[in-house]
Amino acid sequence: MSEARPDGRTPGAVLRLPRQVRDELTRRVRGRRAFGQDDIQVVEPPLLRRAVGASALGNCMEWFDFGVYSYLAATLGKVFFPGASPAAQVISSFATFAAAFVVRPLGGLVFGPLGDRIGRQKVLATTMILMAVGTFAIGVIPGYGTIGIAAPVLLLLARMVQGFSTGGEYGGATTFVAEYSPDRRRGFLSSWLDFGTFVGYSLGSAVVTVLNVALTDAQMLSWGWRIPFLIAGPLGVIGLYMRLKLEESPAFQKQLDEHEKALAQESARSEFKDIIRVHWRELLVCMGLVLLYNVTNYMVTGYLPTYATETLHRSSGTADLLVLVGMLWIVVLITFIGRLSDRVGRRPVYGFSAAAMIVLAVPAFLLIKAHGTWPPYLGVLVLATLLACFAAPSAATLPALFPTAVRYAAMGIGFNVAVSAFGGTTPLVTAALVTATHDDLMPAYYLMLAGAVGLLTVKFLPESAQVPLKGSQPMVGSREERSELIAVSRQLSTLAQHGDGARKR
Repeated sequence: MSEARPDGRTPGAVLRLPRQVRDELTRRVRGRRAFGQDDIQVVEPPLLRRAVGASALGNCMEWFDFGVYSYLAATLGKVFFPGASPAAQVISSFATFAAAFVVRPLGGLVFGPLGDRIGRQKVLATTMILMAVGTFAIGVIPGYGTIGIAAPVLLLLARMVQGFSTGGEYGGATTFVAEYSPDRRRGFLSSWLDFGTFVGYSLGSAVVTVLNVALTDAQMLSWGWRIPFLIAGPLGVIGLYMRLKLEESPAFQKQLDEHEKALAQESARSEFKDIIRVHWRELLVCMGLVLLYNVTNYMVTGYLPTYATETLHRSSGTADLLVLVGMLWIVVLITFIGRLSDRVGRRPVYGFSAAAMIVLAVPAFLLIKAHGTWPPYLGVLVLATLLACFAAPSAATLPALFPTAVRYAAMGIGFNVAVSAFGGTTPLVTAALVTATHDDLMPAYYLMLAGAVGLLTVKFLPESAQVPLKGSQPMVGSREERSELIAVSRQLSTLAQHGDGARKR
């Protein structure tokens, strides 16, 4: 007979649980007692809201800068590389953009082990400070006409500070939110992290769009381009305040409170070598998913504005509005897709979207190239929908690949290596391919290749929807949910014992 819940209702048949949840719970209770209250972590709603909000704000700030830089690529090329041809200016600007990604793995290697050793919250506060300083610095660098070659050198240094801080930002933020989220809602809650990403990008692009409309070209080149970067200072202060108010994630605190503390500290000293040796399969899966997400991401957010103006010769206002509509559409979709991934699983969402990218990339770019008002918007909305499908489950899926003791560091390696090699270079490589081949469908072919890599990766992706994180306790959002999970674990324990007894007989 089923165990009763505190409210008098039965927890329901075990078979109604998703298969991967049932299998994981069965594995955990086999050969031991069913879960007790101390075996399950209840996350208090106020702490959860603060954790999600502060992490999302950091991503919002980071992508505010990326949005601004992408939209101002042509303007920055004229300010810092005035002697080059228009095509060379754009490529030089994107080369500086890509340079930040060269140091991202270094940031991941530094901040990842620190996050596993001293805590996620302290490292995330540090990355917030560095990010704000690097972005604000771009806004005060004199142009090439004032200090000559020192101008692009200083721009490069500021971008490298940003890249170094970002190397610890996304891996830490995803780890932090995933470790705070109840298992049943991790996809939905973690999707707010990338909600912040696209809100930040939308705000950055909206600011640039308003400036392009309000100011003349001469004013933009003289001083207007600085305004969006200077806004990063106040945003950084607000973000730092919120992150300093956070408490450490329950999974990390549990690890430090128990006998695993010494093991965690020891593993941090040899983190890189151990992660490569023990978790190389998970790293490859992580990199494949990051490639799929970030090639699409930087194609739409980093390259498409410049593609519209420099390749299709449309006005900057038209190009800005086109991509802004796509970003706002992602903001609308992303948390709904995150919730969907909790219900149907992460693998179906990734697999269907990767296959759709292979089929729809060329039609989408043909629509973007088409004349008229509506076809380009439809093409961008197709790409934006696919990007939302890649972004929404990522913050829940990637941290679930690794155990608590090395989660931050492993994310720092896998995510940043893939972003640096494939994501951040997407605008630069695509612009160079279009210039070299004179084929303005090269961006679509590049997306098709990313879709194929993503589809292959999904074959090796373990399902993590509603399943506790590796090395972590089951997480629930209320005491009632904890009582239900305890009752279900008792049922599973009984079924496992009966199954073991039958096999012995």
